[in-house]
Amino acid sequence: MLIPAPLLAAAMMLAGPAPAAPPAWSYYATAYVYFVRNDDDFVTPVVWADRGRLHLEARYNYEDFDTGSLWAGVNLDGGDGLSWELTLMLGGAFGATDGIVPGYRGALYWKAFDLSSEGEYLFDLGEQTDDFFYSWSELGWSKGWFRGGIAAQRTRVYHTDADVQRGLLAGGSWSGVDAAIYWFEPGSDDAAVMLLAGFAF
Repeated sequence: MLIPAPLLAAAMMLAGPAPAAPPAWSYYATAYVYFVRNDDDFVTPVVWADRGRLHLEARYNYEDFDTGSLWAGVNLDGGDGLSWELTLMLGGAFGATDGIVPGYRGALYWKAFDLSSEGEYLFDLGEQTDDFFYSWSELGWSKGWFRGGIAAQRTRVYHTDADVQRGLLAGGSWSGVDAAIYWFEPGSDDAAVMLLAGFAF
């Protein structure tokens, strides 16, 4: 039976709007390659997947050598002229170091400038005295594909006399591919160069 158009329209209004399609998955993979003076060179791979508010992540050689970690979290964002992003996470580390690890990743964007930070606190399940706060922060300026700025990190993956290492960064993005070079504590015994390569898919 053919339903008259006015009745069909009224029925559709009562039923409400059609449910929105579920958000699609997005993926990102990156590798941090460290060249450290007076210490071993190493690679830290990180991969993550996002679907709407859901964030999943895996890391290796991040909290410690020969240590992996798995994470789950929630993505938040907002703002207009000054926009922001924040991911709150909870993870578990296993391998050479075992622990419970709450963490975060956040960023502010204003015109060509960005301020980002990520951090975590490792509650070591073996030795409480090995609990550790790790952090990474950047202040960047972008022009087209280029991005430059300053960075700071606090890590225990490799030994350094400086509690917080500071340095310079330069890199760029092209069609979902990121590349950058970081130079921490240039000219000192704690000097380290880190190369970043990442891509979204």
